[in-house]
Amino acid sequence: MSDDARVDMTTGAITPKLFALAWPLVLGNLVQTLYNLADMFWVGRVNAEAVAAVSLMFPTSWMFVSVAMGITAASVALVSQYVGADEQRQADHAVGQTVLLTVVMGLALASIGFAIRYPLVSLIGAQGQVFIYSMDYLEPILAAIPFTFLFFAFRAVLRAAGDVRTAMWLVVISAGVNVVLDPFLILGWTLVEGAPLIGTISFPAMGVRGAGVATLISRVLAALIGLGVLLNGGWGVRLRIPDLRPDREVLTELVRIGAPGSADGLARSFAAVFFAALVARFGPIATAAYGIGVRLMSVSWTVSGAVGQATATGVGQNLGADTPDRAEEVARKATAATMLFLFAVGALAFVFPARAIGIFVDEQAVIEEGVVLLRIMSPFWAFTGGLMVVQGGFRGAGQTTQAMALSLASRWLFRIPVAWLLAYALAWGVAGLWWAIVFSGVVTFVIGAAWFNRGNWREGVVDTEPDVAAGDD
Repeated sequence: MSDDARVDMTTGAITPKLFALAWPLVLGNLVQTLYNLADMFWVGRVNAEAVAAVSLMFPTSWMFVSVAMGITAASVALVSQYVGADEQRQADHAVGQTVLLTVVMGLALASIGFAIRYPLVSLIGAQGQVFIYSMDYLEPILAAIPFTFLFFAFRAVLRAAGDVRTAMWLVVISAGVNVVLDPFLILGWTLVEGAPLIGTISFPAMGVRGAGVATLISRVLAALIGLGVLLNGGWGVRLRIPDLRPDREVLTELVRIGAPGSADGLARSFAAVFFAALVARFGPIATAAYGIGVRLMSVSWTVSGAVGQATATGVGQNLGADTPDRAEEVARKATAATMLFLFAVGALAFVFPARAIGIFVDEQAVIEEGVVLLRIMSPFWAFTGGLMVVQGGFRGAGQTTQAMALSLASRWLFRIPVAWLLAYALAWGVAGLWWAIVFSGVVTFVIGAAWFNRGNWREGVVDTEPDVAAGDD
C-alpha cells in the first residue's frame, strides 16, 4: 500500500483525519450488517414466530462463530508483522497455518453444534413452532461455520497484508448474494416465467430455512473466491499448499495470541444467548420485537465499532510518537462525535418507532412491543456507542485487559443480573429487560470514561528509550 493511502494521525487536524480513517471501516461494517437486516426483513414476511426463531438463533450461531474472532486477530498480528519485516515467505507460511487452524476449528465446532442443537435450542426457551423454525434456520447456519471461518480468515490476512479493497469486495459479494437469494429462497419467488426454451424457473418457499440456506450459499461462494485470491498470490500474500502441513510452533502461537479474543467473544456470545433466553420466556411477540430492535441497534453499533477501531489507530500512533495529549484528544473527539451522532439517530427512532419496526414486520402486536422497546432504549444508544469508542482507545494504548473487563462487566455484571431482578423479581415484565440494557450501557460508559480519564494508559506499550536493563530480563 502506498504512503498516500496511509492516514497519519500524529499531525494535522484531528477531526478530518479521524473521518478519513473511519469511513472505510464504517462502510465495511454496514455492508456486513446488511446480512442481518436482509434476513430479518424477508423472514418478517413469514410470521412473528419466524422472526422470533431468527432472533433467538442469531446470538446462538454467533456463540460458535465468535471463536473465529480470536483466530483472525492472531492471524492479523502474525501476518502483518512478517509483512512489515519484509519476510514474505514467513507471512505466507502464517497464512497457510491460519487456514489449517481455521478449517479444523470450523469443522469441530460445526460437528459439536449439530450434536447438541436439539437440547441447546430447548434450553434457550424455543417452543412449539418457534422451536421448529429455529431448527430450520440453525442447521444450515451450522453447516456454514467452516466456510464462515474461512471467510473471516481470508479477509483478515488480506487486511494484514495491506489490501483492504479486496477484503471489502469479499464482504460485498457475500452480502450481495445473501440479499438477492433471500426472497427467492424464503418466499419462493419466481425468477423466470414462461421463457422460450427454459420455461419457468421458480424456487420452493423454504421459509426460515431459506434464510439459513441463503447465508450458507453466500459464505461458500465468498470462501471459494477468497481461496482463489490467496492461491493466486497477487494480492500481498499467498496460500501455498506445502504450508498447510501442521507447524506446531506457529499453530501454538496462533492459539496463544487468539485465545483472549476468542474468550471475550465467547463470553459476549454466551451473554447474548442467555439474554435471548430471558426474552424468550415472554413469548414470540416479545422475542420478535427484541430481534428487530437488535437489528436496528446494530446499525449504531456498526458506526461506533468502526470509530472505535479508528480511535485505536489514532491513540496508538500518537502514543508511539510520544504525544499522549494528542492521543487523549483523539479519543475525546471520537467519543463526542459518535455520541452526538447516535443521540440524533436515537431521537429519530424515538419519534418514529412504529415506522422503524414496521419495516420488518406487519403484525400489530410485534409493532406495539417494538415501540415500547425503542421508546425505552433509543434515547440511550449513545452511551453504548461511546463505550465502544472508549474501549477502542484502551486497545490502541495496548490496554486490552481493561477493554475486555468493560465488555464483561457490561453484560455479566450490569445487564444479566439486573434483567432478572427487574423483569422477574420485581415483576416489571419484558420492559424490565429493556431497562436492564439501558442500565448496563449507561453505567459501563460512565465507568469506562472515568477509567480512561485516570490516564494510566498514557504510558503506552512502546519503549522509546534505550532498554538499559535488557540483559536483566
